[in-house]
Amino acid sequence: MSRKPLFDDDAEDADDDVGSPEVDRAAEDVEVDDPAVEEGDVLPSDLDPRQATGPYEFPDNSRRRIPGLIYLVMAGICAILWLLADGDSPLVNDGVLWAAGILAAVGGYHLVAGWKLGVDEGEALVAATRRAGFPVGHASAQMGWRGYLSKPTWRILLYSADEPPSQRGLVLVDGQDGDIIDWIVEDNPEDWSEFVTSPD
Repeated sequence: MSRKPLFDDDAEDADDDVGSPEVDRAAEDVEVDDPAVEEGDVLPSDLDPRQATGPYEFPDNSRRRIPGLIYLVMAGICAILWLLADGDSPLVNDGVLWAAGILAAVGGYHLVAGWKLGVDEGEALVAATRRAGFPVGHASAQMGWRGYLSKPTWRILLYSADEPPSQRGLVLVDGQDGDIIDWIVEDNPEDWSEFVTSPD
């Protein structure tokens, strides 16, 4: 009866090769072809500012209706399965009907909350400038939502055109009809002196 040795010479040789220069050079030659490993998380093309070739266009808020329709289709499938099972299936029970109701409610909310934008960021900036009442220099626009029905609202931050800006304002503009929802204008409390270049 032959006995297996406690230590395998081949295994020892393999362990000795791990730190050898040949193995290290082979590891350096291995290239990673997976773009996810090289780049990490990747933004969708319509949200990646590096791929913008012209003025950036905000995605329309009505895209919310797409998942809403998907939820409604899934709710219909669950309801049909529950009706066809007729209470005799061990896989389809009343939980499937509850799932259909929840999916239908979520899908309906997405359809209601998928308001279509009627005012783009440029038009919102014009309306905010008129409301602010001072010549605007730096400005930025952000899309937000308000209320239970998630109505789209532009948040426009404005600074006066003088250097450094002496006034600033925040104006909320309705994303559907361009009405001014609320606004505030005040003297600029920020210290911008370090960013102002003195004329020489």
